[in-house]
Amino acid sequence: MQYRLELVLKPVEGVLLRVIGMVERRGFAPCAIHGAPNADDDGRWHLQLLVNGDRPPETLCRQLEKVYDCESVRITASAGACV
Repeated sequence: MQYRLELVLKPVEGVLLRVIGMVERRGFAPCAIHGAPNADDDGRWHLQLLVNGDRPPETLCRQLEKVYDCESVRITASAGACV
């Protein structure tokens, strides 16, 4: 099943690698990533990450919330599958 993660990240070195690494270690495959800094939000990154996996997404969401530079995580089911 495919899920869309909506994350707000602090703009610090290595945060993207930590997030993608956490996603992969929890058994999900990153499919697409979209995002940009938001000038209205102190430059924080608003990131959409599409992932594919058979495991429960709530576990991934809780783990990502523990990443120090990750300020918020929302997860929703997404139609389709990664190609």
